[in-house]
Amino acid sequence: MTPPFSIYELEDKYLAPYASKTKNSRGRRYKEPEHAYRSPYQRDRDRIIHSAAFRRLEYKTQVFVNHEGDYYRTRLTHSLEVSQIARTIAKALRLNEELTEALSLAHDLGHTPFGHAGEEILNRLMKDHGGFNHNLHTLKIVDQLEERYPGFPGLNLTWETREGIVKHTTSYDKARIPKELHPQAMPSLEAQIVDIADEIAYDNHDLDDGLTSGLISEAALDTVGLWRKTKDSIERRYPAIEPSKKKYQIIRNLIAILVDDAIKESTRRLKHNKIRGIEDVRRHKGRLVDFSNDLKKQRLPLRTFLKEGLYNHYRVNRMSDKARRFIEEIFRAYIHNTAMLPAEYQDKIKTQRDAPNVVCDYIAGMTDRFALDEHEKLFNPYKKV
Repeated sequence: MTPPFSIYELEDKYLAPYASKTKNSRGRRYKEPEHAYRSPYQRDRDRIIHSAAFRRLEYKTQVFVNHEGDYYRTRLTHSLEVSQIARTIAKALRLNEELTEALSLAHDLGHTPFGHAGEEILNRLMKDHGGFNHNLHTLKIVDQLEERYPGFPGLNLTWETREGIVKHTTSYDKARIPKELHPQAMPSLEAQIVDIADEIAYDNHDLDDGLTSGLISEAALDTVGLWRKTKDSIERRYPAIEPSKKKYQIIRNLIAILVDDAIKESTRRLKHNKIRGIEDVRRHKGRLVDFSNDLKKQRLPLRTFLKEGLYNHYRVNRMSDKARRFIEEIFRAYIHNTAMLPAEYQDKIKTQRDAPNVVCDYIAGMTDRFALDEHEKLFNPYKKV
């Protein structure tokens, strides 16, 4: 059923010819009637927001373990920041904001507790059973593990949303792409925007969290050109600014610099490569949404600083090492005695005859605090089970 105010006409009028338009969607695995006034990508976004996996992101962390403090970013707040940045870029490039938002909010659904340390250890524990990748796990969540609808498993998202999920690519995120999602084709521009927005968000909120925690200092950051240049411009504009406000303004302006550069460089690439439609995007060798080479050079010292000063800080390494041990011990305990799992997961093992993957799914869905509590229940004799 075509919506009465014709989403198709609105998109033809306002979106660029290379945007992901509803009329060109490959649809859903299980056919459903169109909604009267919500586009397919808007419905995807809404299903993601209402999923249990999305709610659990509130207690899954990025760099700092959940109990370290309430101020630090979680996967949920990160996803919201990515969405805000991504929609800004999408609007400037006249791309589909609803698909962009759906992909932004879904991109971290498959993350384990305890950030990348959790994913690393689950991947090692599952090496004889296909490994673990959080993009593929996100796809599994939206295709199978979310059980909310009587007519189909999962959330039955559109092909474009599912493709964007599994093709999400950053320095941490690469996955084996299922054939049905065309592994040789480049992802949509909306999916490419989410990759850029993800990098912008985590670079800058890691700066914020690192400064707040005291693990990195402003004095040390002054050696990084991009930070120093931005800081100097804020101090010139506001000579008597308070330190807490200054930090916020520096980070706010850093985000603006990155977003502005991404929009200008992406616009240049689209024009230079004569991109006329979505198929041109699919066939193009290389990314069309990206930073300029000049900004990449300016950004590199900042990313190096974060890697050396924050991600490799001894306190972060201690947290990561504990996280890996907790998850490995929980995993091995469940594998040793699957009767310790909740009844629904015992039933899945009987049905699927694949204990490692069922245990992996259960652990990957845990929040930081649930995993810590579960470890105590399993290994602390004085903790009630």
